Amino acid sequence: MSATGLAGLDEQRRGWTEAAWRHITGDRLRELITGLVDIPSPTGDEAPLARHIATTLADAGVTGATVQPLDDRQANAYGRLRGDGTGPDLMLYAPIDTLTVGEESEDVPWIGPELREDMRPAARSVGDLVTGLGASNPKGHAACVMMAAEAVARAGIPLTGDLVAAFGAGGMPTNARPTGTRLNTGQGVGCSFLLEQGVWTDYAVIAKPGWTVSWDEVGLVWFEVTVRGTHTYVGSRHRLPYDNAIARAGDVARHLEEWFAEYAEHHTHGTVAPQGIVSSIRGGWPRMAAVTPAACTLRVDLRIAPETTPMQAKREFTAALGALGEKLPGLDATAEMILAIPGTRTDPGSWVHRSATAAWEALEGRAHEVVRGNSGATDANILRGRGIPTVRVGMPKVGEAEAPFPIDFARGMNTVSVPAMEKLTRHLVRTAIDTVTRTRAELEGPAA
Repeated sequence: MSATGLAGLDEQRRGWTEAAWRHITGDRLRELITGLVDIPSPTGDEAPLARHIATTLADAGVTGATVQPLDDRQANAYGRLRGDGTGPDLMLYAPIDTLTVGEESEDVPWIGPELREDMRPAARSVGDLVTGLGASNPKGHAACVMMAAEAVARAGIPLTGDLVAAFGAGGMPTNARPTGTRLNTGQGVGCSFLLEQGVWTDYAVIAKPGWTVSWDEVGLVWFEVTVRGTHTYVGSRHRLPYDNAIARAGDVARHLEEWFAEYAEHHTHGTVAPQGIVSSIRGGWPRMAAVTPAACTLRVDLRIAPETTPMQAKREFTAALGALGEKLPGLDATAEMILAIPGTRTDPGSWVHRSATAAWEALEGRAHEVVRGNSGATDANILRGRGIPTVRVGMPKVGEAEAPFPIDFARGMNTVSVPAMEKLTRHLVRTAIDTVTRTRAELEGPAA
């Protein structure tokens, strides 16, 4: 096997890494991703997929493969390769829920006029690509974590620390779907539960899109903006005071869309450029078009840099609404913060960042390329927020040149390259072996 990707490792770890890499094949990765895509796992209903993952890990020799229920519909899965206790424990982590559901009843018309083939939970191979709901994000990345754990297990490498492969429910930025029994089914609930129940490590690598090693990440706050007006009747518009809350809400939405650009420029720092959007609107009686509502509500997602607290974001957002009130006399609009997850940062000098970066540079044969301007949030915030130094690494989005179809947002989520999966898996394996074959003193000094 070529030495590509092994630079910087000592002779023994080079041998261990090569031994594990021999178990990474495109055919096995295609088999793993097909199995994941073919089992629907919308947020709140991941239990069937968690059971499949645990069974697959156990069959591959990953000991302690476990299904961890949150309730009767939602579950995590994890497996553990045990070390001798002298080294640090490392978690390779990926969420397993899909952003959309894959059913017309919930996705249409918001996703488009119909569900395309890639928007359904059915895997399809197209040359080196596999398509299907969540084939890249998150399931392609979860398949790489599964393959990495399987490869290390089959290679029989003597470990000093535990290698944990963990797969979290509820990783998407959503609250409960209409059929949900708990409001908190997304926003990292599975990852949080995993840690609360003692599945804890010294370091973590989360597999999510982006072929770079990221050490910081935006958080997010959600606001519900209530815009008030006058309840009246179309037949009396010309006779009574008229102040349409829906029209007012349109003014507010336009103002905020302009303000988000200023906000992002002001808060860009490190690798993050936090963005904001107006995501939904609610108001009025669809059955009764003859009257206006007394109130209309907008839902807003505002991303926040690690340096910005949720309360700072709340005050800044409220001030932006106040500034609009000065421009539009009579505007009555208020905002309530309804969700908050802080952004986080891991010290770039941390062992996990140094090791993951060395693996990236060895595989690429060049200095690490930092990708800036990021506004995506993941369960890395949950891991770091609990005190686990964490980096994020993943695959690049499939490009137009690789695919026989246009790549829009949904296609990017739902299309994965098998060669890219092989590369990411090699990265995860090398980082794991570089970590869980050392003593804690080697990584962090005597106090570790």
